[in-house]
Amino acid sequence: MTVAEDTGARRRVAVRAAVRELLLVAALFLAYEAGRMLATGHVTEAMANATHVWDFERALHLPSESAVQGAIIDHRFLVRLANCYYAYVHFPATALALIWMYVRRPALYRWMRRTLACLTAIALVVHLVVPLAPPRMAAVAGLLDTGHLYGPAVYGSPATDTVSNQYAAMPSLHVGWALAVAIVLITAGTGRLRWLWLAHPLITLLVVVATGNHYWLDAIVAVALLTMVLLVLPRPALVTPPAPEIVPPAATVPHPRTPGSWVPEQPREPVGRP
Repeated sequence: MTVAEDTGARRRVAVRAAVRELLLVAALFLAYEAGRMLATGHVTEAMANATHVWDFERALHLPSESAVQGAIIDHRFLVRLANCYYAYVHFPATALALIWMYVRRPALYRWMRRTLACLTAIALVVHLVVPLAPPRMAAVAGLLDTGHLYGPAVYGSPATDTVSNQYAAMPSLHVGWALAVAIVLITAGTGRLRWLWLAHPLITLLVVVATGNHYWLDAIVAVALLTMVLLVLPRPALVTPPAPEIVPPAATVPHPRTPGSWVPEQPREPVGRP
């Protein structure tokens, strides 16, 4: 096989591997959306669960979600910024992190993909078992639907929306995926600034609450499920390249004088006045 043929074969293998991973990730995103649809048709139960969650949070003395929304509701720019973050950052940030890991850190990529897949699968089961209306739809919460009021709106009317299930608030995969992305990026980094990736899940948490899409408890359950997944899945072995070995220069050893060898003496300068 010539060098050109070998290079072409390697390139075809790499392309097939990339296409396979792309299809797997696409299937993960489709499962995220399609699986939520399985929990539709439980409006009464979802509304009742919303009241139970609200009362349980108050019993735990958690801060009211309405206080977070009230802090920005009079500032239209902040409301639209929160809506845009909710609508446009979730999927693209996760996809970009997966692509970067696939190209630069394959071991971490596989770990991240498995983590997201396991977390999503468990979350879909919870969506089926515990249908939950978001606070923007629960009268007991008293929150506004900021997406419909100020835009951009992610969801349509619950009565006519056939694309997404709006009664699958718990757990919040927005928070769960954002935290998973941050953990993997922190693991991949080495400097102190890598901890700034935690800003992504923290901002996501505030955004999902301020927009009325999730309760605090939705985020708490998502973090608990992610922690369980991370404890079960084996962590990848990160191989650090060894530091280059520094070889000290060889010491100069004087050549020993062999017996019988004669070394001419150097002439000495006369001492005294010329």
